[in-house]
Amino acid sequence: MTLVKHRPQRPFASPFDELFGNFFGRDISHFVGNDDVNTSIPRVNITETKDGFKLDLLAPGFSKEDLKMNVEDDTLTISAEKKSGSLNEGERYTRREFGYSAFKRGFRLPENVKMDSITANYANGVLTVSIAKSEPAKPAVREISIS
Repeated sequence: MTLVKHRPQRPFASPFDELFGNFFGRDISHFVGNDDVNTSIPRVNITETKDGFKLDLLAPGFSKEDLKMNVEDDTLTISAEKKSGSLNEGERYTRREFGYSAFKRGFRLPENVKMDSITANYANGVLTVSIAKSEPAKPAVREISIS
């Protein structure tokens, strides 16, 4: 299984945050208005057995409904998006460090997997994806008559 790198669109102020760090307890994106965006790449463990692959992806804080998975052109894509609720009337944030969280990861699947046998389970912040291997294609042998 091959990892496909995906670099999500990051806020405009992100390079400045890394360059200048924290300024009086607030990063630069706070002043630009992008401090409620959190895009990160979740950690993953991939194991292979004789029967298939198992992918464990850490996605704490998301619900099962926030997660999406699809397979297109031999690439398994896992993504999630979560928005926080809105404020009540008369409330305002004095500091907001979370409000929107999203990620997207892609994994190139090898040729020897059964695409229709991919299953997933989400429990305790870990998405577990099971992918069964297909039987290796046996070379066809045919007799050729000699004339």
